[in-house]
Amino acid sequence: MSSLPPPSGAQPEPPAVAPAPNPMADPVVGARGTLTIVDIAFGGEGVGRWGELAVFVPFVLVGEDVEVELVELKKRFARARLLRVLRPAPERVTPRCRYFGDCGGCQYQHMDYAMQLRMKHKQIRDLFQRIGGFTEAVVAPVIPCPQPYGYRNRIMIRSQWDKFKQGLNIGFIRADNRLVVDIEDCQIAEPALNEQIRHTRAHPPPKGGIKVVLRIPPPGWEVPHDSFFQNNFHSLADLVGVARGFLQAGGARFLVDVYCGVGFFGIEMANLVERFVGVELDQLAIKSARRNAAARGAANGEFVTGRAEEQLPALLARFSADATCVLIDPPRTGCLPESLALLRATRPRQIIYVSCHPATMARDLNLLCAEGGYELVLVVPVDNFPQTQHVECIADLRLAPAAPGP
Repeated sequence: MSSLPPPSGAQPEPPAVAPAPNPMADPVVGARGTLTIVDIAFGGEGVGRWGELAVFVPFVLVGEDVEVELVELKKRFARARLLRVLRPAPERVTPRCRYFGDCGGCQYQHMDYAMQLRMKHKQIRDLFQRIGGFTEAVVAPVIPCPQPYGYRNRIMIRSQWDKFKQGLNIGFIRADNRLVVDIEDCQIAEPALNEQIRHTRAHPPPKGGIKVVLRIPPPGWEVPHDSFFQNNFHSLADLVGVARGFLQAGGARFLVDVYCGVGFFGIEMANLVERFVGVELDQLAIKSARRNAAARGAANGEFVTGRAEEQLPALLARFSADATCVLIDPPRTGCLPESLALLRATRPRQIIYVSCHPATMARDLNLLCAEGGYELVLVVPVDNFPQTQHVECIADLRLAPAAPGP
C-alpha cells in the first residue's frame, strides 16, 4: 500500500487495517469510496467511476485502486481527494519534493519519467483528435527533456500573510486552493534559482500579496526582466532543431517570426532563409532582439514593433506569400480569430505553430485547416515541463493545393 508524502512537517501514519469502503454509496460531498483509475485526463487528474459518475482524482495512475473522498459534486462528474493508494501501479515512484501534493506546481512527480512521456503523448493525440479532428498519426512521440529535474530558469513566488502562524508564507499556490504553501526550495528549478529563493526568504517582502519573479538570464541572450524567454534551457536545442527541420523541409525563402519576443526563433533560423522579420508588441523585447541579432551575426533580418494583425499583410506582400514561412508562438490562450483569418486569407507557404497549450493549439489548427486551407503535416511535442501537466508542441502546416476550378 502506498500514498502521497504527508504535508510538510507531518509524520506518515501507518495504514489502518479496515475493510474497503463501499464504492456504491450515494455520491455526496464527504462520501468515501474505492475507485479503479481507468485514464488520466489532460491536466493530470485520474479518472474513475462512482457508479455512472465520472470522478477526477489527482496524483494517481492508470490501473491503481484508490480510496478517495468526494470534495465536489456536479451533475455529470465529481472531484475527489486521494486518501490512500490500495494497489499501486508499477510506474509509481517516490516524489523528490517534500511539498508535492501540497504545492500546485507539479502534478506528475509520483510517476516515472518514461510513463510521463507516454501519457503526455496519448493526451496530445486525444486532444488533436477530439478538438482538432486530426488523426493520431500526425502526433510524434514526445521528445524527452535531458534534465527532468532542476530545469526551470524562471519561477514566480508569492507572499501571503498566515494569520495562524502570524507570519508570511513565501512560495507557490497550493494544489487544492488559492492559498500559498510555504517552501524553502523547488526541485524543478535550476540550482541558482533555489539560491534566489533562500535569499528572498532571508529578505522577505514587507507584506503579503507581493509576487516576486526569480530568473536566470539565458547565456548569450539579452532578455528584459518582464519579457518572454523559454523556461527550460536544457530543451532549447530540441525545440530549435524541430523548427529548423520543418523550415528546411518546407522550402520557404523568407521567414516572418510572429510574437518573436527577443528574437530567439528568427535568429536561430536566420541562416536557412534569405531574409527574416520578427514582429512583437513588447518594445523592450524588440530592442533586445536587435542587439541579440547583432551579437549573433544574424545580419539578414529586422525587427518591427506592432501587432501581428497590422504588420502581417504588408510583410507577406513584400516577401511573396508563396515563398514565406510564418512562425507563430502565441500565448497559452492561442491566436486571436482575426489572426487566423488573416493567415487563411494571405496564404503563406508554410506555418510553424509553437505552443505550450495543446488544446488551444488543436483548436487553432482546426480553423487553419478548415475547408482545405492548410494541411497538418506533423506535430512534435517537446517536454519543456517535466513533472508537470504542461508540454510544448511544434506543428508544421503546409498550404493545401488549390481546388481545381469548374
